[in-house]
Amino acid sequence: MVSAPSGDIRYLSESVQRAIKIVVAGPFGVGKTTMVRTLSEISPLSTEETMTQASAAIDDLAGIKDKTTTTVAMDFGRVTLNKQLVLYLFGAPGQSRFQRLWQDLTYGAFGALVLTDTRRLDQSFNAIDRLEEAGLPYAVAVNEFPDSPTYDEERLRKALDLLPETPLVICDARDRMSATNALINLAEHLLTLS
Repeated sequence: MVSAPSGDIRYLSESVQRAIKIVVAGPFGVGKTTMVRTLSEISPLSTEETMTQASAAIDDLAGIKDKTTTTVAMDFGRVTLNKQLVLYLFGAPGQSRFQRLWQDLTYGAFGALVLTDTRRLDQSFNAIDRLEEAGLPYAVAVNEFPDSPTYDEERLRKALDLLPETPLVICDARDRMSATNALINLAEHLLTLS
């Protein structure tokens, strides 16, 4: 094993004994790449590419007309919680054509954080359905955008058809504290299940 330079966070500490895989899921254009980038302590791996005319007929830009890039495989980031424990964050692409990749990304995951957007709540069902089919526990984070309508928790829960025990938080994927709070809500939920 190659020893990491002292204090260099690019390398995983030799004291880490456990790694937990978390999937950041949700529909196309909801902020998954942004959330992984915000939370990761290392430069995240991102497969963000410029959208082409070929995807115009496939990717629904309703409500996100200014979007110019899309994830074509996954995002990856790391969060060290303490000397022994690290979280690996895997951002899943939101389009249904990547369903096979989703199966690979969710394999071995401890849980998932589903990002939603109130401008397009109906597009969240596919991600939630996939996670439920896989039996993967999840929490939901409503990512706030400047032009997003706001709703109270009861209305959001009803619209997303969430079970009472499913955590639901409001967040801003660009803000480290807000994104961390969403991740903490997921972690607390996962601890109640173990």
